[in-house]
Amino acid sequence: MKVVSPKQMMQIEADAYRNGSSESDFMEEAGSGVALFVHELVEKYDLDRQVTLLCGKGNNAGDAYVAGIHLMHLDYEVLGLQLSPLEECSHLCKQNYHRFLMEGGRVAHVDGANPPFLQTGVIVDGIFGTGFHGKIEDPAYQAAIKHANLSGLPIIAIDIPSGLNGETGEVSGEAIQATETIFLGLPKTGFFLQDGWNHVGKLRYVDFGLPGTYIEKSAEELIMLSPDIISPLIPKITRNRDKYERGQVVGLAGSPGMPGAALLASLAALRGGAGIVRLLYPDGMHNELAASAYELIKIPYQHDDPNTILNVLNYAAATFIGPGIGRTAETIQLLKNIFPHLEKPCVIDADALTLIAQENIPLPSCPTILTPHLHELLRLLKLPESENRTPELLKACENYAKKNHVTLLLKGGPTFIFSPETQTCVNPTGTPGMATAGSGDVLTGLIAALLAQKLPPHEAACLGVYLHGIAGEQAAEEYTPHVMIASDIITYFPEAYRLKEF
Repeated sequence: MKVVSPKQMMQIEADAYRNGSSESDFMEEAGSGVALFVHELVEKYDLDRQVTLLCGKGNNAGDAYVAGIHLMHLDYEVLGLQLSPLEECSHLCKQNYHRFLMEGGRVAHVDGANPPFLQTGVIVDGIFGTGFHGKIEDPAYQAAIKHANLSGLPIIAIDIPSGLNGETGEVSGEAIQATETIFLGLPKTGFFLQDGWNHVGKLRYVDFGLPGTYIEKSAEELIMLSPDIISPLIPKITRNRDKYERGQVVGLAGSPGMPGAALLASLAALRGGAGIVRLLYPDGMHNELAASAYELIKIPYQHDDPNTILNVLNYAAATFIGPGIGRTAETIQLLKNIFPHLEKPCVIDADALTLIAQENIPLPSCPTILTPHLHELLRLLKLPESENRTPELLKACENYAKKNHVTLLLKGGPTFIFSPETQTCVNPTGTPGMATAGSGDVLTGLIAALLAQKLPPHEAACLGVYLHGIAGEQAAEEYTPHVMIASDIITYFPEAYRLKEF
């Protein structure tokens, strides 16, 4: 799905209006869609059928009033909090404000510090749209947002959380902390940059009736991964395939005292679909690796024997290098010896990334995927540690991927995928619970398994991060984000593959 800036979205809608589309019809569809998502949330979590609408003065507020009308038809108690004088409101906001009243809705005009929220149910944020930028100064807006965030109630933001810059992701003051953001038409760049991901919650899509032709001809800033993109990438299973057709993964990972990363990546490769997984590990770690999966083939190596290591690596369908490998002088020399001669698609992660950055080790010429988190990335790009997920950082990542002919993942909330020949992608799946030691090692093993099943690097990276994120979400449902650990993600690989979207 295309990701656009607010200005691009405004231009798309303006083109549609010039060619006969109705702004009023769009608002009706948008409000109806928002109401449906609110109802689904209430039903899922058995919440009280009460809804508080936070309404500003633009069309975002009009969407909220339309949603309120539809919810009243479903027997909800709906209270609208009008935070701007009505005479300052847009035409469609006024029109649907009056419709809402005629349908039996209640409206409280708020200009003080104590907005009269309903005490249960759901809050719908319709204060500001995606054109907002700067800092909220109005005391009524500030009070309503602060009260909403402290209420403990689920907050559904219409198109964007109020107070968030839809282009840059900046937040300069008070801003809604949404449980879910129901974006209209296309997601906006600010969702994924800087503070945006901390405010949007789970992203939901509403089709408000915009003809597809306008979306098709529009330029995009990013591509957001979605089921229609991901589903075709899942490897097809033939009834007569064997383990060699599923592909062999070889990992070069682990070091004395650091067996966990190697074991996590290896198990993830097995559960990710590889037919055979072999682990190359420094001789002497036998006891530390004793708790590995029965299916894992373990091969000890000597650092001073790179030819034997290369023979094993190049016999594989795909490899991974780096989890827990350590940063000793022996390891540095080993990477220098093997990288120029690697032939099979490779995922490079963790310690190997740090050594590449610190020691200026040349990258392999084989198809390569790098999977740094933010701090590892900044070291690779020689950028200050204070750098954030800004448009400038994304551009630097795109340039790095093109210059070095690699697929580059920037792991985190959210994860970005950069490739030399394709548009930058962003992954919307995942949970804060995945911010735990070993989560990246699991991703490395999963992507290596997909490479072994003959997916090109960009496709393997996109499918890997998407499934990894869904498995993390499922694990968080079971264990909560507070206590889940990396191995829980592997446990939910089957759920990720089984999801009905596929």
